[in-house]
Amino acid sequence: MKILVIGSGGREHAIALKIAESEKAEKIYAIPGNPGMAEIAECHSIDIMDSEAMVVFAKENAID
Repeated sequence: MKILVIGSGGREHAIALKIAESEKAEKIYAIPGNPGMAEIAECHSIDIMDSEAMVVFAKENAID
């Protein structure tokens, strides 16, 4: 399963860490993420207020 985590704070980092523990997690993406999240997720610099860009990203990367 490909998963997208939206945000860059501590809560989002904790969520990404827990998701990474799952065998079902094929790939984790983060928008925008942070340096710590970059160790477990592929971070992308997309403005979280730009919902259209996030939808395009999700479709292009087949986010589940």
